[in-house]
Amino acid sequence: MSQTEPKITPELIAQHGLKPDEYDRIVALIGRTPTFTELGIFSAMWNEHCSYKSSKIHLKTLPTSAPWVIQGPGENAGVIDIGDGLAAVFKMESHNHPSYIEPYQGATTGVGGILRDVFTMGARPIACLDALSFGAPSHPKTRRLVAGCVAGIGGYGNSFGVPTVGGSMRFHRSYDGNCLVNAFALGLAEADKIFYAAASGVGMPIVYLGSKTGRDGMGGATMASAEFDDEAEAKRPTVQVGDPFSEKLLLEACLEIMAKDCVVAIQDMGAAGLTCSAVEMGAKGDLGVTLDLDQVPCRETGMTAYEMMLSESQERMLMVLKPEKEAEAEAIFRKWGLDFAVVGETNPSKRFVVKRNGVVMADLPIKELGDEAPVYDRPHVRTPKPAVLDPASVEPETSIPGALERLIGAPDLCSKRWVWEQYDHIIMGNTVQRPGGDAGVVRVLDGPKALAMTTDVTPRYCEADPFEGGKQAVAEAWRNLTAVGARPLAVTDNLNFGNPEKPEIMGQLVDCIAGIGEACRALDFPVVSGNVSLYNETNGRAIQPTPTIGGVGVLDDFAKSATVAFKAAGETILVLGATTGWIGQSLWLRDLYGREEGAPPPVDLAVEKRNGDLVRGLIADRLVTAVHDVSDGGLLVAVAEMAMAGGIGAQLDSTVSGAVPAHAYWFGEDQARYVVTASAEAAAAIVARAEAAGVPVQRLGTTGGHALSISGERPLQLQGLTERFEHWLPAYMAGGTM
Repeated sequence: MSQTEPKITPELIAQHGLKPDEYDRIVALIGRTPTFTELGIFSAMWNEHCSYKSSKIHLKTLPTSAPWVIQGPGENAGVIDIGDGLAAVFKMESHNHPSYIEPYQGATTGVGGILRDVFTMGARPIACLDALSFGAPSHPKTRRLVAGCVAGIGGYGNSFGVPTVGGSMRFHRSYDGNCLVNAFALGLAEADKIFYAAASGVGMPIVYLGSKTGRDGMGGATMASAEFDDEAEAKRPTVQVGDPFSEKLLLEACLEIMAKDCVVAIQDMGAAGLTCSAVEMGAKGDLGVTLDLDQVPCRETGMTAYEMMLSESQERMLMVLKPEKEAEAEAIFRKWGLDFAVVGETNPSKRFVVKRNGVVMADLPIKELGDEAPVYDRPHVRTPKPAVLDPASVEPETSIPGALERLIGAPDLCSKRWVWEQYDHIIMGNTVQRPGGDAGVVRVLDGPKALAMTTDVTPRYCEADPFEGGKQAVAEAWRNLTAVGARPLAVTDNLNFGNPEKPEIMGQLVDCIAGIGEACRALDFPVVSGNVSLYNETNGRAIQPTPTIGGVGVLDDFAKSATVAFKAAGETILVLGATTGWIGQSLWLRDLYGREEGAPPPVDLAVEKRNGDLVRGLIADRLVTAVHDVSDGGLLVAVAEMAMAGGIGAQLDSTVSGAVPAHAYWFGEDQARYVVTASAEAAAAIVARAEAAGVPVQRLGTTGGHALSISGERPLQLQGLTERFEHWLPAYMAGGTM
């Protein structure tokens, strides 16, 4: 062992994010004091980001299988069968802490990492989404974070050449010191040609591929597993630097050697870099791994074993190759201008041995590095159930039209065009539905099949009632896929929470996972991949619980997909689903009256399924001309979004609210609802089908004209409403008023 490494001290152990009892566990496991390099390896493998030590026992309760699931959680990405010999490969991951420290590079490398997770499985990426959460607009850092993160996402995706076809974005003071950047990618592969991480065979060459290793990203995974404080930006060296052009070359080279049948196993070098990729490949294959770091291509001189093992430099892969294919694989990588180096081999020892300058710097049991990571059943306390808020108990101070004007121009509900116009959402030529609708839709090859995808969560619901909020996040994703006509198939999740060592935060995580599991089971919507991001706190203040759900569905014919825009004047507007006027935790209550209170709307999963199945049938039979699910802001916001998208007004009947107070009827956030439009003849058939299925249906009014009006209320000119909708975000980003 080297004599030049630092002495292991309690302070050094703490700097590596290891608790004293965890260090004692390491010493007992290996029977001696670890070297500095070994301490770094353990800190990488045993941190929250890589080991899921606080969430693992709860994640195991999620449903992960279905006849169409080819690969569930545990690989680089999830894989589902979409028919015709094809598979969709997808995953979502966070890059929260890096994006707060260095917004552009943090978001950039988040996109790069999730793209590698997909093409590591042998899939060509065809679409990206994001889910972004920022602090209050008035916070001094928010504008810079929004600008940097959006530019980073666009800069990487656009340069790499994959469309970003949708996403979500919100603002809340809980994210002031800890923004969230969740990146989703989906790729297409042949269902019988999926590549996995488990190494096999003894004496097989382990090959380093892609870009050179540098000192960027040092300790990134450990940093992502700790709370922030006022010195967060001093951690800038832990943020990686991305190069989308190198990644594009890496994609093409990887897919080419996969097609040439050169690959035994493959692993992306993501969090914890060379350490995690090498250990996982060996451990999954029940094999030992020996690495000779002298063979690793470096772009900086004098790098130590510790630095090389923990570097998170981007655009790198590790592969086990078939020996007879080594020369062919190297020629392909050299052709693409990428590094190719044999850096080790597999062996039967089940040891992880790392050498540098001929000296053994680490010699550890490879299975135990992952398998013996601590697993905690942390103490947790349930969030008290909030009281149901009686809609009649809130006296509106603003008229219905006035409330709509304010909501439609508020940060959460305003148009996000400023964001998605920075993304190339039509590159590759297969985008069927662009951002701005209920879900992105991308044609599969030449069609007619298409894939729909969405990212959804309502953090204010999750904070008020984590179990119902978890259910609602899944139901919302299921609804958004349904609203475009897709058959929902599977989800990936990105569970963003505060410090799990606090029982109230752990309670949020436990109950959100339970709600997600219940919804996924009821809707036959399994979880096939995901990511957990904890310690999203600054100075002890946690974010709102944000369990983002990425949903994927399939359309048999993209020409039958539904969109939100009104199509013609004189059509009937219907709402499917019951309206009780639920205003607890609504945006109307929060954004107009500053009140974040009450129970969130309950989610009846049987009703969600029944109503959604009806809507998909109506779309498939072409009985509806436009469809939009009802979510944030309630019924009137949904109608307004449809009117603005189509440039066609509507006349609505004020008597439809019945016994429900008007403000609660139009702005309540009851679940399992859709607004649809249809010709007068089709509307009659829709009503009959809804009644036969037991789905409540109401006629709201008729499309037409240049205004949105409710009988007895002041009409709102569509042009003025649209200007309000489109104004806030670009004005804010230009430095205007908030």
